[in-house]
Amino acid sequence: MNLPIHFLADAPPEVEHPPGIIAETCRHLRRNRARHLAHQTTESLITLLCGVAAEWLQPENKFRRHALEHGPAAAGFSRATLERGLDGFFRQFTPENFRALLAQEFGDARRLEGFAADATGKKSIVVAPELLTHICAGNIPNPALMSITLGVLLRSAQFVKCANGASLLPRLFAHSLHEADRHLGGCIEIAEWSGGNTALEEILFAEADCITATGSDETIAAIRAKLPVGKRFIGHGHRVSFAFVTGEVLSGPGITQLVARAAADVTAWDQHGCLSPHVIYVEDKGLVSAMKFAELLAAELERRETAEPRGGITVAKAAAIATRREIYALRAAHDPEATRIWRSAESTAWTVVFENEPRFQTSCLNRFIHVKTARDLE
Repeated sequence: MNLPIHFLADAPPEVEHPPGIIAETCRHLRRNRARHLAHQTTESLITLLCGVAAEWLQPENKFRRHALEHGPAAAGFSRATLERGLDGFFRQFTPENFRALLAQEFGDARRLEGFAADATGKKSIVVAPELLTHICAGNIPNPALMSITLGVLLRSAQFVKCANGASLLPRLFAHSLHEADRHLGGCIEIAEWSGGNTALEEILFAEADCITATGSDETIAAIRAKLPVGKRFIGHGHRVSFAFVTGEVLSGPGITQLVARAAADVTAWDQHGCLSPHVIYVEDKGLVSAMKFAELLAAELERRETAEPRGGITVAKAAAIATRREIYALRAAHDPEATRIWRSAESTAWTVVFENEPRFQTSCLNRFIHVKTARDLE
């Protein structure tokens, strides 16, 4: 499929964007929003988004096919991992989910269209930014897709600046929105360039009403330092996550399903997301011990590697995994009751390390998971 050139990121990579193009694009987005998006109803936008998502879930959808064909090389994930991630994302697009989200955020979704009263009778209205700028990280695609989705619900024009080499999936999503409603598509811009392009970013930040950014703490700090005084900024920096498995669920019949769910969390986007667990704590009160849980998890990760292989990684990352494995192998040889390790044969595809102590340990990611004993959640 040859994508039409609707967005700056559709141009060949050798094409450079002069600063004047960025300024004119932002003004064009504002004009399109005022004409075509600002007066849309929330329900009409929910219906459109759910329709686009339903199309993405169809095997024959051209945007889905293009993503699965070219996405693995562009994003670094296997086709199966990419397919599961996109399906999980678009299955969340239901009218009920969107209404619940807006009610959670604003109390009453009608505040996006006009004044609405709360439980006390006090009336208020939500005033969204006319032009949102998103600075997107390149580790996983879903945050960029969700930023675009939320911007649509807010009726904001949007300029989405993708990390270098990471624009394919946001572009495909934007193209699918454009195909569903060309006027809405005209309120979105997708661009791609390397971070630190001061000439382009100064103009982009000056034109935006609000800037959101996702990335490392250093990236967030660097962007914040460049913003004009008083410019609204929402930064999402580095985060790490862990999982906790209670003794109650380890005493029931659903241990196989529980292990499968844990493996799904580890393999999702190859553990690159902020919600990907570095450690799984297993409460020491169930019929299944933490060591046994780790053993079962290793078997499940081995099975999943066949059906949903990990994406390719750099030599440096593979070396980091190999080095970490050797450290834990030595510890396991010295005291197998305190440390155990399970690992994929002849590859670094997956690793499970069990330790009988609760200190948090960051993972080197790429399906490298720690399982630790915990007395209780406290």
